[in-house]
Amino acid sequence: MAILAGTAALALVLDQIAKYLAVAQLTGEPPVRLLGGAVYLVLTRNSGAAFSLGSNYTVVFPVVTVVVVGWIAWMARRLRSVPWAVALGLVFGGAVGNLIDRIFRAPGPFRGRVVDFISLFDDHGQAFAIFNVADSALVCGVVLAILLELTGRRRDGTRVRGSDRDRS
Repeated sequence: MAILAGTAALALVLDQIAKYLAVAQLTGEPPVRLLGGAVYLVLTRNSGAAFSLGSNYTVVFPVVTVVVVGWIAWMARRLRSVPWAVALGLVFGGAVGNLIDRIFRAPGPFRGRVVDFISLFDDHGQAFAIFNVADSALVCGVVLAILLELTGRRRDGTRVRGSDRDRS
């Protein structure tokens, strides 16, 4: 439980600091080119999900986030695996980071736009979606969770043997 909470808190704090700095330093500024153009910092506000999908359904995202965060909190009681704690902590922290934007940023509660500012390979998000630290935490947490499932690692700390997996 402590590892999940610590991972979530770290992801959330890093996300909020990065968004604060992005808004403070990038508002009204041209994109900042880093690593020879592999990364650009460019401020955008996203009302949708990744790739701006669902931008007309902004109110749905906070509801889904609350359900996911509630499920993770419920799962945490039985959690006995450090890798699962890290995976779920990353998802929790990332989800709450973007939920904060949806609640507190313009145009208003549950319709707020998420601050995105990291663009890969293009200064206007044409090569890849523009994202933020919370998005990165979410994706890393989900990928880790999928890998843990595929390798038979359970949330209670036990491991499914190959023959057990074949029977199910």
